[in-house]
Amino acid sequence: MVYDFYYWPHILGRGEVVRLALEEAGAEYRDVAREPDEPDAQRQVILDILMDTTHTRPPFAPPFLVDGDITIAHAANILHYLGPKIGLAPDSEGDIYFAHQLQLTITDLLMEVHDTHHPITSQMYYEDQIEESKKRAAAFVEMRIPKHLAYYEKILTNNPSGSGWLIGEDLSYPDLSLFQVIEGLRYAFPNGFGKAEGEYPHVIELRDKVAERPKTANYLASERRIDFNTMGVFRHYPELDPA
Repeated sequence: MVYDFYYWPHILGRGEVVRLALEEAGAEYRDVAREPDEPDAQRQVILDILMDTTHTRPPFAPPFLVDGDITIAHAANILHYLGPKIGLAPDSEGDIYFAHQLQLTITDLLMEVHDTHHPITSQMYYEDQIEESKKRAAAFVEMRIPKHLAYYEKILTNNPSGSGWLIGEDLSYPDLSLFQVIEGLRYAFPNGFGKAEGEYPHVIELRDKVAERPKTANYLASERRIDFNTMGVFRHYPELDPA
């Protein structure tokens, strides 16, 4: 089975957590919007589906995944669906829903990251809300990063298996997503987050373990892995990350 994955081709954004899972699992998939050569054609691949007035269960926005006649949108929902199929979900019912809970919490964090550079509305340019962004970013670094990462540190510390993964003895898709969060925070807030990394040793150890996994390492070193930039969720603006 080849999965068709749709996300904006020029950013990591909310879709990268799905790519990481597909790559780590060695699943066959098409990153459909990256197939055309021209940027306008790449975007149009997605827009054609979003604007299709005949679709009975249309996605609201990317990312979305097409598996045969099933279309699933939202990164956390996609991973909840994909995880068991590609061997990246835990086995028990309670653990399956806990994995989904963790992914939804990561989704919340990604929204908070986005709002550091677009605190008023995404319909305005960053340059039109810089002063508001400075206040939002400062509060995020001071209060929200510790809130979120302390939560994951606690889960890793209290995992009865002592595996270094979030759930049980094996890697599951929330581990990959937490890796992406740490990479993004390092990019967007190297000063603010850099000062706090030492407070979350288990989280950083998880990040390192993910980066060393052969399939993920191969993906990270490949052209398929996009660089962070000032168009995605994680953006580095020096004025939002003072020394």
